[in-house]
Amino acid sequence: MTDDTPQNPLVPDQGELKDVARDLRFFPSVVRDGTVLSAAQVEAFNRDGYLKGIRIFDETEISGHRAYLDALLARVLAAGGSSYSIATAHLRYGPVYDLLTHPRIVACVRDLLGPNVVGWGAHYFCKMPRDNKPVLWHQDAVYWPLTPSKTVTVWLAIDDADVENACMRFIEGSHRFGPVTHLPSEAAEDNVLNLKVEDAERYGRAVDDVLRAGEVSLHNDLLLHGSEANTSDRRRCGLTLRYCAAEVRAILGWHKKGVVVSGEDPDGHWANAPRPEDDPPVDVTPV
Repeated sequence: MTDDTPQNPLVPDQGELKDVARDLRFFPSVVRDGTVLSAAQVEAFNRDGYLKGIRIFDETEISGHRAYLDALLARVLAAGGSSYSIATAHLRYGPVYDLLTHPRIVACVRDLLGPNVVGWGAHYFCKMPRDNKPVLWHQDAVYWPLTPSKTVTVWLAIDDADVENACMRFIEGSHRFGPVTHLPSEAAEDNVLNLKVEDAERYGRAVDDVLRAGEVSLHNDLLLHGSEANTSDRRRCGLTLRYCAAEVRAILGWHKKGVVVSGEDPDGHWANAPRPEDDPPVDVTPV
């Protein structure tokens, strides 16, 4: 899920991507001997494009992760960043690197992508109370300079996420249509993205990704998804963790983001940066 603003360098220029050859077909998981996910769950992921409500952390554990985010967010806001700007955080903050490489999370992803897995993204999406910006329907794969499209996003609920505080929503089964037409958003100042998919529900039914803090959902990079404005008095924060099969190739320098979290990277394509410090000075410039 990329929910970056049009001016954010984390989103490659769409003109650049037009000249990049990418294979954006849906590749179903062929894993049959998973260790965490059942065969029925893998089948459901292939069919629907997502899984949700998988418990990773108990209440005490997620409270610790929330306290870390609260402190980090306060520092970022004080430095002039926004609640959406804590991106590529695994290359900056040791505790986020630890979440990207956490064995309970990686085990779920490995059961979908196979034994060789690279983690390349970690981005906190904090919809603050009364945040009036929706995230319009979109597919992540169209924004990313990656090929082939074998990426899974884990959305870790830092706060409870429900309909009232604008949980994420999926268009069930939409990933099986491949890349669909994205149009420019006419009022970019009123939403988080610069592109949108109109009439998304013609591709499937909309499903609310309701999660309790400490649970995760996993979704395919071609699945249409988005979220409404948060009109409630509660924050809705999640950490998106991005993973791809090690065979995926990154263009436009995005290979520098990748960390091998399972198995190996046989061709040494990904930079595999080491764990950063626990609490470095805040830097709000994009990585």
